[in-house]
This record gives sequence, structure tokens and C-alpha cells, in this order.
Amino acid sequence: MIRRTFLALTAATATALAAPAWAADKDIVDTAVAAGNFTTLVAAVQAAGLVDTLKGAGPFTVFAPTDAAFAALPAGTVEDLLKPENKDKLVAILTYHVVPGKVMSSDLKEGMTAKTVQGGEVTFTLDGGAKVNGAVISAADIEATNGVIHVIDSVILPPS
Repeated sequence: MIRRTFLALTAATATALAAPAWAADKDIVDTAVAAGNFTTLVAAVQAAGLVDTLKGAGPFTVFAPTDAAFAALPAGTVEDLLKPENKDKLVAILTYHVVPGKVMSSDLKEGMTAKTVQGGEVTFTLDGGAKVNGAVISAADIEATNGVIHVIDSVILPPS
């Protein structure tokens, strides 16, 4: 009995210590950079001039589309958004992915809404797994020093 308890505790400790190297000790931007699968998001944040904001005190909750999510957009969309003349549109899209405060997955309720930094609202659904505006939250509660990141599988767009 003691041996089984010790082995279970050892396994649990090893699992807890195997947290991603890109979590908890960096701000949101540095956490995204370290993850390696947010290069398009980071480039967009830089082009929009939002790096200093997302490195700020926060707390922020960021719904972070992966590189694959950006790649799923129609051809040329990302390149078009990164042009200086489209900066306002890019800022609106990116800030629609950010909610002021720290919203953990355990805080989510079916049909809950949250106001984004952009000004619009996002809606959460839980049936079949957590989603924000229909985008699947594929990894949740990645803590950063100034908030939390939830990885999503698509880019969400503010209402027109």
C-alpha cells in the first residue's frame, strides 16, 4: 500500500514538473514566442504595435490562434492584414482575441459572454469541449506572468 502510494505520488510529481518550458515564468508575448507554434500571431502582434501592451501588467486572457489557424484563412489574408495600411483592421482582429482580466477554463460557463479589448463580445460554449465563438480551445490555462493563454484552432473575427 505504501509502495503504491509512493509510486503514484512520484508519477504525479513527475507529471506536474513536466509542464511546458514556455509556461508561467514569461509574459504573454514571450510565452507565445517560446511555444514555437504562434509565429504568425507574434508577427501580427508586432505589425499591429501591440507588443508593449501584451507585455504590460495585465492581467490579460488571450485566445491565441496557432500558425495552422492562420494558415486556414483564405490565401493572402494574413499578408494583406500585415500591410501598414491595414493596421487598424489588424489591431481590431487581434484585440478581439484578448479579454481584460484572467479567465481560467474553470471560470467558463455555457453561453457565458465576455467583453474583449476590441469592444465586442465573445461567447463561450462547452458542449463537445470548450469553444470561444466556435473556435475550439485546444489547450487551456497556459499561465504567463501577466495573464493566461488559451490556444484556439481558428482565428475569430469581430462582428462587422
